[in-house]
Amino acid sequence: MQISTKETVQLIVTATLIFLLAPAFVLIYVNLYNQRKKRHIEEKALLESHFQQELLKTQVEMQEQTLNHISREIHDNVTQVLSFVKLNLAIPAKATPEQAEQKISESRNLVAQVINDLRDLSKSLSYEHIMQLGLVQTMEIEADRINKSGIIKIDLAIGGDARNLGEQRELVLFRIFQEALNNALKHSGAKQLKINLDYFDHLFNLTIQDNGVGFPAGKLNKSGSGLRNMVNRAALIGADAVIDSAPGKGCCIKITIDPLTQYTHANGNHDSTG
Repeated sequence: MQISTKETVQLIVTATLIFLLAPAFVLIYVNLYNQRKKRHIEEKALLESHFQQELLKTQVEMQEQTLNHISREIHDNVTQVLSFVKLNLAIPAKATPEQAEQKISESRNLVAQVINDLRDLSKSLSYEHIMQLGLVQTMEIEADRINKSGIIKIDLAIGGDARNLGEQRELVLFRIFQEALNNALKHSGAKQLKINLDYFDHLFNLTIQDNGVGFPAGKLNKSGSGLRNMVNRAALIGADAVIDSAPGKGCCIKITIDPLTQYTHANGNHDSTG
């Protein structure tokens, strides 16, 4: 079967058009691909920038909270102890050597106590102590210090085998604890705070429960709420946050993390502690 001249011309024209248009289609595809890739990189950079800003904000807020606590601690405890030492060392002229020695010994013990207290306070001036000590030990130190102050009673329980969850995660978790404590002291009128850190094979739970007045569920949706900050920050580190409260029933905050879950890292990668 012979091909006519007209058909031959049509084939040549078609082949020529395909030959000429193919590079154009390739260029359009490459251009679209590059645009999508650029947009993806920009979105990723924006997320990483947001993560870094939130992390820095968390560090600053944690410092402020700690400094406020240290200020109260120095005013309420250290200053009072040193004032007592000053009075104690004003030994009457008629005091016997035994009485003088007793007062000096008491003052020496009190000064040693102040030195230890100031040493502990100096460690908490920097968020870096969380990275050095880890979440569990830092929480234990904070709970012990707050219990000594008598402001509120904290019951801290550790379940399972504690392990490192990653510096950034533990920093954010500690800030959530500070926010929960602050809310309990300022708004709930709570006298007790129960904290559980539960380590399972593929799960970590932080539960913070107070016995305060509680609040309506709708309060959680208010803009700028410290409770909303907890939810947002939990999401920042790949965690789920559930806040349960009702008037007269206190407040329970539960943070759940799968340690194998990846989350956006400030350095531009994904971080995981699995």
